[in-house]
Amino acid sequence: MRIGIVCYPTFGGSGVLATELGKALADKGHFVHFITYREPVRLGGFNANIFYHEVRVPTYPLFDYPPYESALASTLVDVTLNNNLDLLHVHYAIPHASSAFMAQKILQKTQNRYIPFITTLHGTDITLVGRDKTYEPVVSFSINESDAITAVSDNLKEETLRSFKIDKPIEVIHNFVDVRRFQRKPIDAFRQVIAPNSEKILLHASNFRKIKRVEDVVRIFAEVRAQVPAKLLMVGDGPERHMAETMCRETGYCDDIRFLGKQEQMEDILAITDLFVLPSEYESFGLSALEAMAAGVPVISTDVGGLPEIIIEGQTGFMGRVGDVGTMGRRATELLKDPDMYEKFSKNALAQAKKFDLHNIVPQYEALYEQFIL
Repeated sequence: MRIGIVCYPTFGGSGVLATELGKALADKGHFVHFITYREPVRLGGFNANIFYHEVRVPTYPLFDYPPYESALASTLVDVTLNNNLDLLHVHYAIPHASSAFMAQKILQKTQNRYIPFITTLHGTDITLVGRDKTYEPVVSFSINESDAITAVSDNLKEETLRSFKIDKPIEVIHNFVDVRRFQRKPIDAFRQVIAPNSEKILLHASNFRKIKRVEDVVRIFAEVRAQVPAKLLMVGDGPERHMAETMCRETGYCDDIRFLGKQEQMEDILAITDLFVLPSEYESFGLSALEAMAAGVPVISTDVGGLPEIIIEGQTGFMGRVGDVGTMGRRATELLKDPDMYEKFSKNALAQAKKFDLHNIVPQYEALYEQFIL
């Protein structure tokens, strides 16, 4: 198959999933064309079946905000014609679904060519941005005009149906992880630099938006650090980073907390991690938590959104209510203090992650694609 994938090229879950899906499809012999404004961060390396097409947005004095949606639609038309694509798979509704619809109609009208498009909903395109009255009519229309709709969790499907009037089925195809990629042996020298006295290592990775509640990460760590020698790694960047750095100074544990910024090789960091912390206000799925589990790292998280679909309470980690720092901190401390419990949780985490391995999930997308290939 010849598949066009449209996504955001950034570190967010939708871009990561779309990129990993494209790579997995290419490894299975499909021709995959990524269409976005910058090369996706997880793309990396060379694969003869992967192609990248940059969306160029001309700037003119007339435009305060360059019309990316129109540029994307035009690029989709060109890439479809030049590479004889079979279908488009767009990730994140705004503005990718509406651009795909526009490209579909242009091709139908000018070339008598119908290009089907599938929209995958990832989270905030529904739960946050999509509900804004500024975007809601376009989001609803574009989703309904999609040839097929998928959501990355049962929770997100339910949220979509509650928030929008959708007149066609939504198929749940969960996010996935390449388990083999995260089966790395710890790099002793790396761990020694971070934790020279054999401290436990906690990790948080996100885009540091308010919804991630990074202040709770620092508070949970402070609870743990008061009883267990530990270090905290903060991976990522975003608007809440400055606030989190300020909080670190207030806790008195600044020397034990490192802000690493954006990192692409999460498998190397997870290989030395003892516990992953994700106290988000909402997660449509929790891909970063699944990647941690694939590395055998138990997770401390909130019990929101799609997280209960991947984390098994009391077996692969512990969950608490949003803002309940005390419970999450106490549970994290208990786990780190009990080697037998920790070993059991680590094995359970890996076993659970294997259920979401790409070899189980990617064929579900292939089967969906085949329904629209003439």
